[in-house]
Amino acid sequence: MKQEEIRERLFELQDIGYKEFNCKLIPGVDPDSVIGVRTPALRNLAKEIFKSGDYREFVEDLPHKYYEEVNLHGMIICFIKDYEEAICKVDKLLPYVDNWATCDLLSFKKAFKGNLNKLENDIKRWIASNETYTVRFGIGVLLEFYLDDAFDSKYLEWVARVESDEYYVKMIKAWYFATALAKQYEATIPYIENHTLEEWVHRKTIQKAKESYRVSDETKEYLNTLK
Repeated sequence: MKQEEIRERLFELQDIGYKEFNCKLIPGVDPDSVIGVRTPALRNLAKEIFKSGDYREFVEDLPHKYYEEVNLHGMIICFIKDYEEAICKVDKLLPYVDNWATCDLLSFKKAFKGNLNKLENDIKRWIASNETYTVRFGIGVLLEFYLDDAFDSKYLEWVARVESDEYYVKMIKAWYFATALAKQYEATIPYIENHTLEEWVHRKTIQKAKESYRVSDETKEYLNTLK
């Protein structure tokens, strides 16, 4: 499908009330670039387009004009199962990701889950980037895939060493460490006890861990003493 055809479909799904609501959640995004399409409708369209096989022209036609076009692009390529193709497609898209919402919807379970060893080199490359949302995406991949059976304490160090003054990088670092406290407590708690993280991330990690239902009340009380 061509860009124009897809754009027409998106405007058919437009919800002005949702547009006004959504614009408040994505600061920095030009409201004129937002059509106003609810996420379930966008996902259904992405699935339809991917299943048709007629998506390659659209995902090569960058940059997109509208916020939803970028999100739809991301949702489509997340269906790709081939690892190399998925990496190629996400690398082409990431330079055009300019907000947390688009970044956080990128979840490549089909391509990444069975290739975690291979994926390490790409994660290192992403978190070493100078681009805010490329770094955020890389840390998000570590959060999604490497805090359970694939966990290794080296990943904590990778994230701890990421240096950035960008709010959305610092926030994903805090989110990562708060989740790590819930899933890999023994390996993670020294980073909090020793104040290894920058102060803002340290405090935000404790806050988010205390808000988590996966962290015990006893641990939350202890975290209070480490502020």
